[in-house]
Amino acid sequence: MFKTALFAMALAVALPAIAKDKTIASPNGQLVVTLSDTDGKPTYTVTLNGKEVLCPSRLGFVADFGDLTHGMTLSGSRDYPMEKHYDMTRTKRAHVDFKANATDVTFANAEGQHFVVTFVVDDNNIALRYAIPRQKNDNPKCAVIRSEATSFRFPDGTTTFLCPQITPMTGWERTKPSYEEEYTADAPMAAKSQFGVGYTFPCLFHEQLSGNGNAKKTGQSKANYWVLVSETGVDGSYCGSRLSDYDPQTGYTVAYPQPGENNGNGSAAPGIALPGTTPWRTITVGQTLAPIVETTIPFDVVEPKYKTKYDYKPGRYTWSWLVWQDNSINYADQVQFIDLAAKYGYEYVLVDNWWDKNIGRKGIKKLAAYAKEKGVRLMLWYNSNGYWSDAPQTPRGIMNDAIARKHEMAWMERIGIAGIKVDFFGGDKQQTMQLYEDILSDAKDHHLAVIFHGCTIPRGWERMYPNYIASEAALASENVFFTEYHAKKEGFEMTMHPFSRNAIGSFDWGGVIMNRYLSRDNRSRHPRYTSNVFELATAITNQTSVNCVEVTPQSDSTVNAVERTFLKDIPTTWRETKFIDGYPTRYAVIARQDAVSGKWFVGGLNGLSKPLQLTLSLPMLAGQQVTLLTDGKNREAVEKTVKVGKEGKLKVSFQPMGGIVIRQK
Repeated sequence: MFKTALFAMALAVALPAIAKDKTIASPNGQLVVTLSDTDGKPTYTVTLNGKEVLCPSRLGFVADFGDLTHGMTLSGSRDYPMEKHYDMTRTKRAHVDFKANATDVTFANAEGQHFVVTFVVDDNNIALRYAIPRQKNDNPKCAVIRSEATSFRFPDGTTTFLCPQITPMTGWERTKPSYEEEYTADAPMAAKSQFGVGYTFPCLFHEQLSGNGNAKKTGQSKANYWVLVSETGVDGSYCGSRLSDYDPQTGYTVAYPQPGENNGNGSAAPGIALPGTTPWRTITVGQTLAPIVETTIPFDVVEPKYKTKYDYKPGRYTWSWLVWQDNSINYADQVQFIDLAAKYGYEYVLVDNWWDKNIGRKGIKKLAAYAKEKGVRLMLWYNSNGYWSDAPQTPRGIMNDAIARKHEMAWMERIGIAGIKVDFFGGDKQQTMQLYEDILSDAKDHHLAVIFHGCTIPRGWERMYPNYIASEAALASENVFFTEYHAKKEGFEMTMHPFSRNAIGSFDWGGVIMNRYLSRDNRSRHPRYTSNVFELATAITNQTSVNCVEVTPQSDSTVNAVERTFLKDIPTTWRETKFIDGYPTRYAVIARQDAVSGKWFVGGLNGLSKPLQLTLSLPMLAGQQVTLLTDGKNREAVEKTVKVGKEGKLKVSFQPMGGIVIRQK
């Protein structure tokens, strides 16, 4: 792909001038991108079914060798089809057949400075990136990209579902930004971000367009359009990005990391060797939320960065820290969680922070051997630091040090550790992206899978790095433990993530929470406000190939037979994913097909504090008898057999903050 883009650059630059507008359509012809150079400014416009879902939006960038945002002419183009077929075990779909149309379009100025922008368009997705050649006289051979003009300008009346970025070196022990702020739902575009520094990817937008694309016109029926904006293909050769605050003239613009991230060390502007390419910005568009939930565009336009001789087995893990916290990181308590994992048939146990102090390396070796006897493997927690936060938890100062890291990983391989969870990263600068890649690459050499916490979002990493499992990058389960406020908001958050955070990559939320109270004794502190079936359903609505189940000795004694059976059978590898129904922050119903058995599982969440009744469309189960789990007395799961109508319709009822699970027989 990279060589193709560079060849296209050379070809496009040599072509004679063409018309000022260039159009590229999806294979079905319904999603159309139009590029233009009006007034010397490179722009693109997006229409779906003839409706303008992105108004003319800017392209271009400012580099240290020149400003390529104005005075530009659309000077050449090259069209070509793109087709890929690939298999994966760690995403929402096991096999992908990707077909799209692509174009490389050259913009040049009077001085001969130029770039190529590549657009890849399938029926519901757009990916775009810049290919930057060497300029005059085969120079420069390297560049710093100071800023991007790339923007996303939505029609008036669009509402937003966004997570704000936060200022650096703030929060607990100066660990932010960590993509752990609160979403706002259906907010106007003009509303300023909470901290004044824009929004983290992915960003979800809701448009209600009238017949002529102007939602303000009256007397015409309105059509719903949903747009998800994110990025993919970010590795150590670039920085991670975000969206700026809204500007009425330009919309939202791609913004680079804040200078204060990583404790102020490192450049906020990425350096790039020339010729070279930027990461892909992605746009997913649909008249329903189905294209958002089901998109595979983060993986479609990237390639594996390396091969590995190892297999990384999907599975489930128990985790003492979520409810038992730091005091549980001792040998005896971890034995209890190994025993629980074995009882439920789970593959892993995660031993969290301070294990090096409280258990020690000799103790971990002994614990790993005990786990192996039970058919279970350990994963170990590590601090990422360095110098970019004050988080004191150990092991610290290992994962950021190449020599220490390789030595530690060799030790883990010898004693049979399955993976690592690395926490507390310092931001999105290029050097931080290099650290993510270095950890993944070294871990690959030692048969270690990797989970990241306190971190950025994944950007196509499941396909790029075969041993990458998932990231947190959200306000996750620990906050349900920390405060009653977040326990009450669990329904809001968990019905947001299928349409945003989890739509673009695997999500380590950190627990199907079975404790009724957020305490070790399961009787004190604040309660969990979701029902038991709500929690069971999150094992389906959340996608990750190594899923955490928060079951403790105390909650194990309170789950009933129906719940225990489902907890033992949670799949983690999916053949297909289908959106069934939902609205972000209110409710979500997602269907996934187990890659092993081929059976369909449907998980439904009601994030509202009032009952909900839905008629679900389940064509894959039409006319079949299925097992339905709903909330019964005391919010415990009850099971019954129901028949889906021959048209694939099934009526279901949800309790407030309740759930449903449907299993194909």
